[in-house]
Amino acid sequence: MKLNFKQPSLGGKIEVPGDKSISHRSIMFGALAEGKTVIRHFLKGEDCLSTIDCFRKLGVKIEETDEEIIVHGAGWDGLKEPSSILDTGNSGTTTRLMLGILAGRPFHSVMIGDESIARRPMDRVTVPLASMGADIAGRDNGRFTPLSIRGRKLQTTEYKLPVASAQVKSAVIFAALQAEGESVIIEPEATRDHTEKMIEQFGGTVRREEDRIIIQGGQSFKGTDVYVPGDISSAAFFMVAAAIAPNSEIVLENTGLNETRTGIIDVFKQMGADMTVEKTSSEGEEIGTITIRTSNLKGTEISGALIPRLIDEIPVIALLATQAEGDTIIRDAEELKVKETNRIDTVVDELKKLGADIEATDDGMIIRGKSKLHGGSVSSHGDHRIGMVMAIASLITDGEVELDDHEAIAVSYPEFFEHLNQLVK
Repeated sequence: MKLNFKQPSLGGKIEVPGDKSISHRSIMFGALAEGKTVIRHFLKGEDCLSTIDCFRKLGVKIEETDEEIIVHGAGWDGLKEPSSILDTGNSGTTTRLMLGILAGRPFHSVMIGDESIARRPMDRVTVPLASMGADIAGRDNGRFTPLSIRGRKLQTTEYKLPVASAQVKSAVIFAALQAEGESVIIEPEATRDHTEKMIEQFGGTVRREEDRIIIQGGQSFKGTDVYVPGDISSAAFFMVAAAIAPNSEIVLENTGLNETRTGIIDVFKQMGADMTVEKTSSEGEEIGTITIRTSNLKGTEISGALIPRLIDEIPVIALLATQAEGDTIIRDAEELKVKETNRIDTVVDELKKLGADIEATDDGMIIRGKSKLHGGSVSSHGDHRIGMVMAIASLITDGEVELDDHEAIAVSYPEFFEHLNQLVK
């Protein structure tokens, strides 16, 4: 795909697609609940459609209309042994969270994913699940897909996460919900809490005491209505676009503002961005409107507890930092190495092709601004977020950007280019 926007201004209003993390979980809880769950503003990206496909193979009736997804749940026992392999596609969330669900179901199932999933480590989930009695086998002693899960009765656990990962936490929570008694999960840093919020939304209970999440096993859930707010990880690309493109102002409506996900807003404030945030609803997930304008930015340091709150946004933050005065240093972001690509190395390599002064470190990167970017040939490497970073970079390059494998963007944002063209003046 050839991108040559000739350094435009941006203006207008959009509503980004539904939050990917919440969309996945709404299908999962809807399937595990008793009764009907109606989901609005669901993200119909490839990853979330993989979750729907897997639960249909587990015997759950799921209807799709233009406006809604309707899940007809029959409780935990409504899940049935699949007659075919569960293919999670490119979705790490589907793969890891479903391990926690399937580990406690009384049947055998097999999961595979695409080439990217086959390279992503699953032992961070299979190890704690094994300590609860799960029987999971796969390549390299269960480290990689394909994975075979022979469901069985699970034991409670007290597990301290070795890394701050919402996927690992959520997988253990799903397993703990099926154990008899009380389980405790300890987080090194707070991670996105959509799973905990959804437990309560579907009529369950969960307690948090400082860094400890306490789950009572044997809970059942009731079907409900779910509105999926706009994904702030998707909004982040247009936030950066408006901040770095000249004479720009855009409004992002109905965007999720869960405080475990708003690290990107904190970074914008640290860098001096011209931005306003207005909360419009706080039932379940917080939702609001973000207005962002062309900004004079300054470099900053991003590390520690902030990292889990913006882990998916770091690639586009790196682009933002190329247009800030001074250095931006990103630390404690080792988790980026086990995403769809090694996002530290990939974002550094691809932005360098466009003239960015950026280098990788063991746990992050150093970006020296302000850089004048030029055209060039870049690739998404099959990673949706890398693809979107390069597309946004093309707004400010002096010359054409040729983006290879742009199709990967549809994983999380099928309407990305439609929305981008809508905002370009």
